[in-house]
This record gives sequence, C-alpha cells and structure tokens, in this order.
Amino acid sequence: ALCHLYGGGGYVQNPQTVAMVVKTELCNFSGMRIYPGHGMRFVRGDSRVFTFLSAKTKLSFQMRRNPRKLCWTQLYRRMHKKGALEEVQKRKARRVIKVDRAIVGASLETIHAKRNQKPEVRKEAREAALREIKERKKVKRAEKAKLAKPTSSVPTKHALPKSKPVQKGGKGGKGGR
Repeated sequence: ALCHLYGGGGYVQNPQTVAMVVKTELCNFSGMRIYPGHGMRFVRGDSRVFTFLSAKTKLSFQMRRNPRKLCWTQLYRRMHKKGALEEVQKRKARRVIKVDRAIVGASLETIHAKRNQKPEVRKEAREAALREIKERKKVKRAEKAKLAKPTSSVPTKHALPKSKPVQKGGKGGKGGR
C-alpha cells in the first residue's frame, strides 16, 4: 500500500520502516522519560534547571523526599535490582587451575613427599630442628662468655660507688636569707 507523507510528494513503500526519533528528557526526581509536550521545568535560585515529569515529582523534590526510598522511582528500582535482570547476566567465574611447580632448593618430588607426610612425623622433624638450633645458640653463648670473662678484671666506672655532692651552709634551704 502506497501512502503519501507530509504533502511533499515523497512516497514510502512500507510505512513500518519509518522510525520516528523522539527526543526525550529524564525526570530529575523519578528518572523516568519525559516526552515532548509533557513535564515542567523548575529553575532554582542558583540558575540550575530541573525537569520533572509531573507535579507529584516536582513537589516531592521540593519537599526534599529521598527518591531512593520511594518504590516508584527509577533510583529505588536500580538500588533494589528490580526489572533489568533479563538484560544483565551474571558472568561465570573462571576456575583457577592450580599448577605445582618446583621451588629453588626443593624438587617437585620432595615437595610432594613432604605434603603427603603424616602430621605427627612433620611435627617431630620440626621439634628436632628447633632443638638443634637451640643447642647451637647455647654453644655460641658459652664461647662468648669464655671470651668475655678474662678481660674484665679492673672495675669499670659504673661499678664504683657514687658520692653525694656536699652542700655548703647549714640545713639546706635557700642559702640563709
């Protein structure tokens, strides 16, 4: 079916292919679309322009209502994940594949052997290593003590008793005024 558009002589074969683009604005309070010929503007004292869909949204804004607490606003719906669930799909979490690698100083076989050891055996080995370290420290302390004893035969400055300074003039006080 042929149809005549806008009286300009331009014929369109199929009227469904004509897509009319409508410039819409967003309501500053509710977040909904405002189509041409609808809504109202409000200019605040600081020259900031607000557009509202209806008197309800304008008055709610002027009463300083929180749009996040009103269930009919887009902010509330976005905050509580309403509506747009079909569009956003959760991404699948990638599985982390663990790869065993040898460390410097330990081959892969020794690492596996230690991991497969029973906890009691591992605990015994740890205690034995700690005992060995403590023995080494004792030996070092004993050697240091042997080296330190012969050199300290003269009493040092700190070992001498301190004498008190002698005051002049009677019982103390402020010098006999």
